[in-house]
Amino acid sequence: MKPKLDILIVDDDQRMTRTLMDILTLAGHNVVEAHSGPRALEKVQAQMFDCVLTDVRMPGMDGVELHRHLRAAQPGLPVILMTAFAADSLTRQGLEEGVVGVLDKPLDVSHLLSFLTSLGRNRTITIVDDDPVFCHTLEDVLCKRGFVVTKITDPHAELDAITAEAEVILLDMKLNGINGLNVLKNIRAQHPDLPVLLVTGYRDEMASAIQGALEIDAFACLYKPLEIPQLLQLLGEFQTNHLRKLLKST
Repeated sequence: MKPKLDILIVDDDQRMTRTLMDILTLAGHNVVEAHSGPRALEKVQAQMFDCVLTDVRMPGMDGVELHRHLRAAQPGLPVILMTAFAADSLTRQGLEEGVVGVLDKPLDVSHLLSFLTSLGRNRTITIVDDDPVFCHTLEDVLCKRGFVVTKITDPHAELDAITAEAEVILLDMKLNGINGLNVLKNIRAQHPDLPVLLVTGYRDEMASAIQGALEIDAFACLYKPLEIPQLLQLLGEFQTNHLRKLLKST
């Protein structure tokens, strides 16, 4: 079954939004349209989206400025710019500030649909932590932001169970007597490029293990109690880098 996404289309050209809305709805997605930046922000305040497609040049608030507001309202939300103009300073600025990519108008619909299918399949986060309360709480936070969450609370779980379907792993560094560094080494042996984000409540005790993990390409380490905005920012960086590769390859 193809993944169903909640998509926001933003363009002051109502014919454009209506046409694109019809196409994406027929493809099985839930689509909402807005005809200005401020109206789009109202939509984002009312519901969570998996992706935003926005025109670059719009009266009042352009697509890059809209992206700045969206990033504050829903950290990690993938934003794609649409433009009928050649690459210019505005689109380059958007890419520097974290938009996933730029699509030229008229849109290549097959390319867009392929990308959206990939997007729907690449939002799975695996939490590896032996504290079930922590896992459940974090799962609630992430699910509300559109992620699919897998929880591994058994520190003796097989590597295949930990890495199956995962696009990002949140790995606790102290798993009921098992050092998270050893788990990471096993992950790296089979999945050298799989993003792994460390978490721990033992900053001093685990300092040496954390340093060792960072040296084998753990992305960063967050300390409990987690700062959720910081976590979402890091996940947004993972996702943006990954989706840029997808957008270029699909």
